Amino acid sequence: MKSTFIMTWANQTFNSDFILLGIFDYSTTHIFLFSLILGIFTMAFMGNTAMVLLIYLDTQLHTPMYFLLSQLSLMDLMLICTTVPKMAFNYLSGSKSISVAGCATQIFFYTSLLGCECFLLAVMAYDRYIAICHPLRYPILMSPQICGLMTASSWILGSTDGVIDVVATFSFSYCGSREIAHFFCDFPSLLIISCNDTSTFEKVLFYCCVIMIVFPVAIIIASYTRVILAVIRMGSGEGRHKAFATCSSHLTVVGMYYGAALFIYMRPTSEHSPTQDKMVSVFYTILTPTLNPLIYSLRNKEVARAFMKALGKVKSEEQVA
Repeated sequence: MKSTFIMTWANQTFNSDFILLGIFDYSTTHIFLFSLILGIFTMAFMGNTAMVLLIYLDTQLHTPMYFLLSQLSLMDLMLICTTVPKMAFNYLSGSKSISVAGCATQIFFYTSLLGCECFLLAVMAYDRYIAICHPLRYPILMSPQICGLMTASSWILGSTDGVIDVVATFSFSYCGSREIAHFFCDFPSLLIISCNDTSTFEKVLFYCCVIMIVFPVAIIIASYTRVILAVIRMGSGEGRHKAFATCSSHLTVVGMYYGAALFIYMRPTSEHSPTQDKMVSVFYTILTPTLNPLIYSLRNKEVARAFMKALGKVKSEEQVA
């Protein structure tokens, strides 16, 4: 009896592909929007790749702040590559299916990277707090070893969350149409079509979100409260302007990222609207990774200098050739 149940559950859950209903149809308007998304994806891919390479190649950017920024760009780069290519392939090929393995892979990378960014943004806020409030102790409190340890912890904690979400999501059985009202596999959308009662998991998920989102937000608020007070007391107008420019860039990213994450993951599944979820997901899985490099590069003289330096090298090599 027990083995029969297990076989039935396995057949229901693993032997059939899921159907991604997607976000676009083949009307003229949706073809234009799909092309726009591909254009934004290209910008995000190029912008984040450029940020990672610039920070890696320019020795003047080998500081904790820019190292953390390169990690943020790497996470954004991986995030857009987790969702958009599959969405584009399905749309262009006319196929809507995704295998169970492919779905699990998307859930793992997607939730892992979201978790990684939650913790990394808190580390970036702490870095600015130490740099502005304790500049003399900065080399000690944000040494390469400590910075590397905090960054590695962000990756490990985020990946742990991804593993837990995948295991928990696929502990339920899925039957019926197996249609996911999304353009990628997101576990809240899967829970809606589960044959089982998922209320207990939803409660656990809520508490995990409190840890993954509210705890880092508390660190960010505490850090930037101290930073703003310290900046106001600064005697140098130039120093105050530079500190505000850097911190406002960080806060802009934090506001966009956490606002969307709170909307998606801290509501009960019963209150989820497929249309709203898809729109918000487009914002923080595609638009936010596109805006991050622009926010940091346009408002940062060091990044702009490194970019112009790299561009000048390329032009010189072309002229020599």
